[in-house]
Amino acid sequence: MEKSFDIEMVNQNEYLVRWASEGQTGESLVHTNPEFLAEVGLEGFDEQLVVEETTTYLAEHQPVIDFPQTVDLEEIAAAYTDYAEQLKARLEAR
Repeated sequence: MEKSFDIEMVNQNEYLVRWASEGQTGESLVHTNPEFLAEVGLEGFDEQLVVEETTTYLAEHQPVIDFPQTVDLEEIAAAYTDYAEQLKARLEAR
């Protein structure tokens, strides 16, 4: 399955993620929260990279056509217990 993502900062701590997969397109607004990032040990990483890796992580766990219109990192962490640990490992490997 081929997926592509285009990520653009639209406001402080808000990123518009446009995706294409299997002939379909859509977009989601991803909210980053500096307090949450600090709480899970991700405060030193570029937010856009956090959003990129989060989008990839989420696509590995659900079809992109099921992405919600609004995504909060805290909600992903609540749904996937390994999210913060996996994200940190991915960001450190970059």
